[in-house]
Amino acid sequence: MVRCFLIHTVCPVGAVGAGDSRVLYSRVFGPDEGMMSELSPEEKRLLQKEKTAVVARQVRSAVSLSREASGQPLVEMVPGEEALALQEADSGVVRLRAGDPFSEEMSALWLGVQSLGFVLVCEPHENLLLAEGTLRNLTRHCLDHLHMLGPGSEVLLRSNRIDALLSRLLPHGQLLFLNHRFTQSLEKEVAAYMAK
Repeated sequence: MVRCFLIHTVCPVGAVGAGDSRVLYSRVFGPDEGMMSELSPEEKRLLQKEKTAVVARQVRSAVSLSREASGQPLVEMVPGEEALALQEADSGVVRLRAGDPFSEEMSALWLGVQSLGFVLVCEPHENLLLAEGTLRNLTRHCLDHLHMLGPGSEVLLRSNRIDALLSRLLPHGQLLFLNHRFTQSLEKEVAAYMAK
């Protein structure tokens, strides 16, 4: 099962310090069983917010290391070049130890597209190849339909569209094995919803 999906910054943004990452969108699937039962709803929300911030910082560090190691300069893409940006995206996996930040060990798959990081946090037994395909598919749809590479990105204003994408491509945090016909059907359904 996928525990959460995040979109966050991986490069410094005006209001964010050089070592920090700003979480633009997060969706948690299923509760983290450790310590959640005796907390109030507000405390649970704050704890989940802190966990997503920890994941975002760890992924930001991994993206920075990957980009430094590759030695290739980051070329800014303009709106309309989303497919090229996704093709040239850095990717990787970060192992999250038990207790840091989740109660059990997790794997965080990430894609670094320009100044954005897209992350799926999965349980350790999940099929990481399937999770990577799902993450690339989600990222492609977010870039294409929400125009996230351009100025004035709509990610903060259109979180309902991301929720709709997740409900179709990652229902209740479950990875889906998709055949070609079902994929085409989902593509049409997503395109129709995003055109609204």
